[in-house]
Amino acid sequence: MGRWLRKAVIVVALVVLAGPPAGLILFRVVPPPITPLMVIRLFEGEGLDRDWTGLEAISPYLRAAVIAAEDNLFCEHHGFDVGSIRDAFEEWTDGGRARGASTISMQTSKNLFLWPSRNPVRKIMEAYVTAWLEVLWPKDRIIEVYLNIAEWGPGIYGAEAAARHYFRVSAARLSRQQAARLAAVLPNPRAWSPARPTDYIRERAVVLQRRMGQLGPLLACVGGKP
Repeated sequence: MGRWLRKAVIVVALVVLAGPPAGLILFRVVPPPITPLMVIRLFEGEGLDRDWTGLEAISPYLRAAVIAAEDNLFCEHHGFDVGSIRDAFEEWTDGGRARGASTISMQTSKNLFLWPSRNPVRKIMEAYVTAWLEVLWPKDRIIEVYLNIAEWGPGIYGAEAAARHYFRVSAARLSRQQAARLAAVLPNPRAWSPARPTDYIRERAVVLQRRMGQLGPLLACVGGKP
C-alpha cells in the first residue's frame, strides 16, 4: 500500500508540475476550448456565451482600458508586479484589509487552469503557472487569451460576447467609453453592468479613459496608444 501511495503521489506531482507548461505550449497556438471557471458556472446553472476573437479584431481601446484598470505595468514586468505585491503586503501587515496585487498574467494563469479561491495552495500554483506563462508566451498572446476568457457577467466570457451582449456591437467596434466601462466592471462583473453603470462605474470609466491617454509607451506590447 505504501509503495502504491508513493507512486500515486509521484504521478499527481508530475501532472501538477508538467501539466501547465504542456497546456501553455498547446494554447499558445490553439484557443483554449473551456476553462475551469466556465465549467463551475455551468454546473451552477449559468450559460456559456463566448466567441473567440483574435487580438487584431478587438478594439485597441479595450486593450488599453483593461491595462489601465488591471495592470498598468503589464508590458514592463515579467508576470509579477513586485512593487504592488510589496505595497499590498505592507498594508496588510499594518492592519489594513488584504487587497489583491494580481497582474493580467496572473489572472490569465488562474483563469486558464485554476479555480476562483484565495486558498494559499491555489495562489502558489498561480505563481508557478505565471512564471511558465511569461517564459512561453509573448505579451500579445497573454492579453489576447485574457480578453477571450475573462468573465464579464453571468455566463458571458470574452470581449466579443461582452461587446455584443452589452452594447450590440462587435469587439472591434467598441468605443472608448464602452471599452472603459467594460474594464471598469472587471473586479466584480457578476454584480456590475457596463450597460447599466452605477455612479461609481461611470466615475471609474471616466478615470480609466483619462489614464488610457497617459499610458503612452506602457501600451507598446499590445499595439501602442489607441
